Amino acid sequence: MKVKVESFENLVNALESLPSIGKKSAQRMAYHMVMEEHFGALKIAHAIEKAVQSIRRCERCGAMSEDELCPVCSDLSRDHSKLCIVENAKDILQIESSGDYEGTYFVVESVEHLDGGKLVDRIEEGVEEVIFAFTPGIASDAMILFIEERLKAFDLIFTKIAQGVPTGVSLENIDMLSLSRALQERVKV
Repeated sequence: MKVKVESFENLVNALESLPSIGKKSAQRMAYHMVMEEHFGALKIAHAIEKAVQSIRRCERCGAMSEDELCPVCSDLSRDHSKLCIVENAKDILQIESSGDYEGTYFVVESVEHLDGGKLVDRIEEGVEEVIFAFTPGIASDAMILFIEERLKAFDLIFTKIAQGVPTGVSLENIDMLSLSRALQERVKV
């Protein structure tokens, strides 16, 4: 006979659906939450609920925001002549934590999700340099070429972050020194 506690199994399954959480890790976390740390578990549940209800995409760049515009887009002291194009909103958090970039951002998750009109609107706001901060690879190179082609009518400098970011490694898995150097030593595309 297999002992099964349905609500515990549901929690394990929910935790297991998260990236990089396997069955055993999900079971350990679930056990800790329900048997050892009730208050912490409720705090996590409340934080998740609040985040899911309040966080949305910035209307201008696609970053995470609690308002119509994210803190970067709302900050008039940022260098609006530089636009860093990233693969996802998580990458903005990584770049911001390096402290080496004072420009603005634009999220392009895929060619299918590229809002060309929004991107052109951003370029027309005085952008002089477009910086590509993609995970190195063939798909990223194709995306860069596609975007360059869409923006060829504008007098822009196209750069990408320097190689120091290993091929196939996402920005969230790169140490701060490598990311910082990659941003500082970006190269013309």
